Amino acid sequence: MAEPHDLTALEQAAAIARGDLSSAELVEHHLHRVAALGHTVGAFVTVTAELARQAARAADAVPAEQRGPLHGVPTAIKDLTLTAGVRTTFGSAAFADFVPPVDADVVRFIKAAGLVSLGKTTTSELGCSLYSEGRVAPPARNPWQLAYTAGGSSGGAAAAVAAGLVPIAQGSDGGGSLRIPASLCGLVGYKPSRGLVSGGPLGSGAFGLPTSGPLGRTVADVAALLDVLAVPVPGEPYLPPVAPPGGYLAAARRAAPGRLRVGRFTTPMLADEPVHPDCVAAVDRAAELLTAAGHEVVEVPAPLGPEAWPLFEIIWYVLALAPVPPQREAELLPLTRLLRARGAEISAGTLAATLGELQAQVRLGARRTAGCDLLLCPTLAAPQAPVGWFTADGDPAADFDRQRRFSPYCAIFNVTGDPSVSLPLGVTTDGLPVGVLLTGRYGDDARLIATAAELEHSSGGWDRHPAIWRAVDSANVNGDGVGRSPS
Repeated sequence: MAEPHDLTALEQAAAIARGDLSSAELVEHHLHRVAALGHTVGAFVTVTAELARQAARAADAVPAEQRGPLHGVPTAIKDLTLTAGVRTTFGSAAFADFVPPVDADVVRFIKAAGLVSLGKTTTSELGCSLYSEGRVAPPARNPWQLAYTAGGSSGGAAAAVAAGLVPIAQGSDGGGSLRIPASLCGLVGYKPSRGLVSGGPLGSGAFGLPTSGPLGRTVADVAALLDVLAVPVPGEPYLPPVAPPGGYLAAARRAAPGRLRVGRFTTPMLADEPVHPDCVAAVDRAAELLTAAGHEVVEVPAPLGPEAWPLFEIIWYVLALAPVPPQREAELLPLTRLLRARGAEISAGTLAATLGELQAQVRLGARRTAGCDLLLCPTLAAPQAPVGWFTADGDPAADFDRQRRFSPYCAIFNVTGDPSVSLPLGVTTDGLPVGVLLTGRYGDDARLIATAAELEHSSGGWDRHPAIWRAVDSANVNGDGVGRSPS
């Protein structure tokens, strides 16, 4: 028999609209699961149960004609995202007691759309790594195999969605931070075009690399949350692309991108690294499905190569220089301290020259793939990585290099600003998820979403669940709401 968490986010909203379930009932159901499994998968830093119950009651009181497609649905906010009155640690012990006075724009939009946040999801410290293993929460673990990482920096969001703790979640992506966890956990992780989603009210845009975005189990759910997030805000540094007629959910439901030319490549871009056969097989499957749908799939060179890494590396060092109270610098993780130390050595002249050279590389890459509507490649060079694998030898420099080799594709599309999505089209020989990366032209998010939805339909759907999905009963829940590992 189907449980409420078996329903997609849009199905949960439809159940509320029909009167089959209330938002309060859905929130209570998911809080039960958070209490039982949240600690096990390392999904949450802070659970806001009472605030969620209050918000759910308010959502149930809103007249039907004022409700949007996701009204009343449980969700969660990444711990890098400012949330007024709620502890927001940025994944760091240095901010363990920080409570922001303001909401990020995306949090305002989520609340206005009637979604109900259950709390703040685990992230890497200051968003600096592609795994989420810090000092303020348990490591974010892959619900498909708890020995493996859920990735980062939106690792807790992916763990929460893949374990059925929320049907959809907000995350952010500065170098793959939505798409990497999505690939590892069998989800859809969407990085919008630069400027589509506001980064306000604070921050300078970080050279346009990071952006908020949705993470969910289906393309339609992800598109519906993108509609919520993609609200134009005056004063943003990048002009937002024009939304499609009816919004991105309508584009997903039409699933009709027209005939496309898709450039396929598997050569890693930021590292000279062998690619796991399961990752190549997932790309092959995606290419077969695209061809069967009538699209032209052609081999193309990778837009950029490992020669771009030293440039991106400099940018990443500088991005690690987020303001930290001087008296709390010692509480940062070794990797964060290394990145910040290297960033402090970068002069303004070097940074400006690096940004210019990186843009020149982007122009050359665009010429190499000119004529393609979409690009298809692996999301990662390997399907999975164990918790602790990146930090195993205790050398933060080796950790950073290992991350580059594990994820040599995603970050390039943060540099270009193009929309990019990881889709769970592959499976390892032992049944674990493998993602493929589909990337569109800048501003053409609607076509990318329509193609992703078309692939979802032609593949027979991919809303699969790990065994832990069914591992909750009342014996797993303590009265204090603290999760424990199920027996």
